[in-house]
Amino acid sequence: MAKLQPSSRTVLEQLADFEPAKPVRIRSLATSNSSDYETLVYIGTQSGSLILLSLNRNLPHLSHSSNASTTNAPKNVLSFLRSVSVCDLPVDSIHVMADIGRVLVLSDGFMFLIDSLLIQPVKKLSFLKSVTVISRRIRSDDTESFDFSENLSGLVESVSASQRFLMKLGSGIRANGAKSREFDHLREGNLVFAIAAAKKLVLVELLLVNGLNRSDREIDSSGGGVSFVILKEIQGVDGVKTMVWIDDSIIIGTSSGYSLISCVSGHSSLIFSLPDPTAVPHLKLLRKDHKVLLLVDNVGIIVNAYGQPVSGSLVFRNFPDSVGEISSYVVVAGDEKMELYHKKSGMCVQMALVAAEGSGVSVVADAEDGSSDLVAVATPSKVICYRKVPSEEQIRDLLRKKNFKEAITLVEELESEGEMTKEMLSFVHAQVGFLLLFDLHFEEAVDHFLQSETMQPTEIFPFIMRDPNRWSLLVVSPSTFWVPKGALVFLPPLNVPRNRYWGLHPPPAPLEDVVDDGLMAIQRAIFLRKAGVETTVDDDFLLNPPCRADLLESAIKNIIRYLQVSRRKELTSSVREGVDTLLMYLYRALNNVDDMENLASSENSCIVAEELETLLDESGHLRTLAFLYASKGMNSKALAIWRILARNYSSGLWKDPAMESDLLDTNTLSGKEAVAAEATKILEGSSDQDLVLQHLGWIADVCQVLAVRVLTSERRDDQLSPGFLDEVIAAIDPKKVEILQRLDIKNSFIYGDLQEEVHMEQPSRVLVLDLANSIKQMRHLACRRGTHATRILLDLTNLYRYLQWLIEDRDSHDTRFHTLYALSLAKSAIEAFETENSSQNHDAGRLEETCSAGSERNLIFQSPVRERLQIFLQSSDLYDPEEVLDLIEGSELWLEKAILYRKLGQETLVLQILALKLEDSEAAEQYCAEIGRPDAYMQLLDMYLDPQDGKEPMFKAAVRLLHNHGESLDPLQVLETLSPDMPLQLAADTILRMLRARLHHHRQGQFVSPSLEHSTVAEAHLSWEIVHNLSRAVDVDARLARLEERSRHVQINDESLCDSCHARLGTKLFAMYPDDSVVCYKCFR
Repeated sequence: MAKLQPSSRTVLEQLADFEPAKPVRIRSLATSNSSDYETLVYIGTQSGSLILLSLNRNLPHLSHSSNASTTNAPKNVLSFLRSVSVCDLPVDSIHVMADIGRVLVLSDGFMFLIDSLLIQPVKKLSFLKSVTVISRRIRSDDTESFDFSENLSGLVESVSASQRFLMKLGSGIRANGAKSREFDHLREGNLVFAIAAAKKLVLVELLLVNGLNRSDREIDSSGGGVSFVILKEIQGVDGVKTMVWIDDSIIIGTSSGYSLISCVSGHSSLIFSLPDPTAVPHLKLLRKDHKVLLLVDNVGIIVNAYGQPVSGSLVFRNFPDSVGEISSYVVVAGDEKMELYHKKSGMCVQMALVAAEGSGVSVVADAEDGSSDLVAVATPSKVICYRKVPSEEQIRDLLRKKNFKEAITLVEELESEGEMTKEMLSFVHAQVGFLLLFDLHFEEAVDHFLQSETMQPTEIFPFIMRDPNRWSLLVVSPSTFWVPKGALVFLPPLNVPRNRYWGLHPPPAPLEDVVDDGLMAIQRAIFLRKAGVETTVDDDFLLNPPCRADLLESAIKNIIRYLQVSRRKELTSSVREGVDTLLMYLYRALNNVDDMENLASSENSCIVAEELETLLDESGHLRTLAFLYASKGMNSKALAIWRILARNYSSGLWKDPAMESDLLDTNTLSGKEAVAAEATKILEGSSDQDLVLQHLGWIADVCQVLAVRVLTSERRDDQLSPGFLDEVIAAIDPKKVEILQRLDIKNSFIYGDLQEEVHMEQPSRVLVLDLANSIKQMRHLACRRGTHATRILLDLTNLYRYLQWLIEDRDSHDTRFHTLYALSLAKSAIEAFETENSSQNHDAGRLEETCSAGSERNLIFQSPVRERLQIFLQSSDLYDPEEVLDLIEGSELWLEKAILYRKLGQETLVLQILALKLEDSEAAEQYCAEIGRPDAYMQLLDMYLDPQDGKEPMFKAAVRLLHNHGESLDPLQVLETLSPDMPLQLAADTILRMLRARLHHHRQGQFVSPSLEHSTVAEAHLSWEIVHNLSRAVDVDARLARLEERSRHVQINDESLCDSCHARLGTKLFAMYPDDSVVCYKCFR
């Protein structure tokens, strides 16, 4: 006997068995649920007896165990009730009609009817003989099928006493076409059968005739109490060995194959033939799915009511003796074994031995209604009852064996089949996650946590912080307990509430303890493995024991991953506080500074309690603590930290590369400036004047640009009062006060009156003059003081912004404002240009001095300085171009100079700058087009050919000019202007086209120019000769090319074919293309 393979999952457990005291051979088997606690088992014997057994489920039964054997089954649970003799021949099949308390038995080609408890005498139904198969009709709820009750006829208006007597004797009533409704009230459920007898198929319906209600039937003692009404006969159906009737389709199996017969029309169609004529057909109704299983050798094919395959095949080890169904599984018996196959996957999930080798044929029986969780398997001498293990017990058993993937697969299958809720699937994912976590598989554990929709982040809290902590005081709601009315209940503080799991893993503990316990378990497993004892520890851990630090880091990273996902869910305020706070703890444990700062600076629910403050302060993460204070509105504490960082930056309290800022240039941003920038962000939105005054001084010491931004910010709800600015002046460095005093500008004007003027539609002339004088004095002082130039120029920020506001927002047309604004932009552009050149020359000393000024101007205008200057110079006509030109005369701002010279009408200077300095041919030609005179192009051509100052002639630019505008130029002047050193091939095509156009216009008389009117005949003749000679050269080249083409030859013989239609050429006309391909004349046309 082959050794059975052990199964990782037990779906069916043995509940009870029965072995008759007297030796009998079992031929057929059936079960029926008489109540929720009792199941009746009917046994048909080879000698023609019918035995009734009772299985009481209230009695103790075998507890589920993975290694239980059949010998441990309790006795006397499956008890004998009674038996009755049907006939002297074997009982072929048993059909229990539990809804009417009757049992239909087939034996010796006859049908016998008896009550379900085998109390009444057996009644033989003699209206049909040579019966081979009986099948009860099954109707699905979602399909409309033919209703025989609407077409029942042939019955008289009333049932006479003689007819009732014949019915009691077992005779049937045949329909003959007359209409009647008399038997509508005699039906009891869907008791319609298909009976294969002789060479026909008879459709009958069972009716109650001993009275008109159930009480009459129950007290009937004369036998039967029912009769059959013949609904239809289908002739020509022979050799039926198995049959199933579902809806309007009757599927039969014969030795030749399987066929489908319509119960409405009687039409028969072949489903498929059996390959072996000696094969035994077998059909099994899958009642739960309303499908049919067809057996072909050892392969089971599932078809629908129309005989069409609807799912994959089931491949059994051997041809089964019998087939049953329970839940989502198919039970097959044969070869002394019981096997369980999943209907969808086709996998054999369980195998059990039921008899000794050579015992004989086995029989499987399941409940008629398909709702029972019990199945009976009978050998020739023994009956064994199996109970389906509840799904939760199966899952729990798989988890105990650490078969996590199989457990999840089982739950998903049950959820898809509607046998398990989605909440249960989430519950199992969480349970698997905790088991994997304690097995030190942290990544897989978190993957399962994330797939659970019911798991709460609070269940992770005990793994991060030890008790007691802030979240240890959370209590379970009293509504989760049953409390008698009027009783007073005191609920003690409980740990963080979690789901009621199955107790398969230890209670939550900090990650350090989990890792330590796991490492101890690994060491214990290594010792046991050496001793020959198997353990459940992962083999990878046994072969390569992990490091504690690596495990702890992996645990923290994956818990962080779970909390990050949890932050995006809908959480209560207390839970959200716990998630963000503990996330900060974990970031700190890994020293993830960037993540800490991102969390602290973004919207968060962290609790800035003493623990978190102390942790960040002692670990030196003051920057994170400052961000956290600012996010909670604790601006005073945040600014105090930024001030400490700015003061102690050089001592190494905080070291970080330059950060991006929308206030300063990142290339010149120092550590102190980065700290001051963060403090500036807070003060820009703060309306607390005392707080601004307290921190403005040290910010101004670091960067005056940031100090100005604090004072001029519009983000705060309540703007700073004008009088407050006097306090600011008094609080800053005395040297700065001295600077302001030497400027001879009243503070009230700069910070008070200027703000008032901003709201004026027409600024006063006094203000304009004061602005001009202020700018001149500041520039003069900057030139004198040298090292303080940058600081002084920074104080012009408000003045520049004011001018910009007047011109761009208020549309001021005052020429003074436009001139001042142009001068300020020009000054800034010169300094920015010099700064850029200094950085390219790696002049470190000068870079440090000028970077702040460049940054300041980028801040003022929020765009490149030169671009803004160029746009303003082109768009405005109200400034004084000579004054601006005097400022930039010695600089390298050539494009700006060209714009100014154009304003002044200096065309030659503009062309020299565009063509020679900037070498922008396109701009120079466009300017000539704007001038509109032909001599402008000639002037530009002369500049290209004779640039002077030792520069080489610009032949390419000259050729471009002739190519684009040569037709509008005088050819003679062009030829006179061309340099003798210019290669003729560069301009040959252009000159030729120009001369042709000139000659064409001359002949047509359509072109008249001053130069042509005064030209001599000799000059015109010379032009014609040049054109003629050039054209003749082109013609010679064309003739030579044509001669070369005509000199090519090709050889044609008898085997030559057309390259297009592949026909033989022979003596046909043909043509040759330039690529040497030969085609026949037909294809050529």
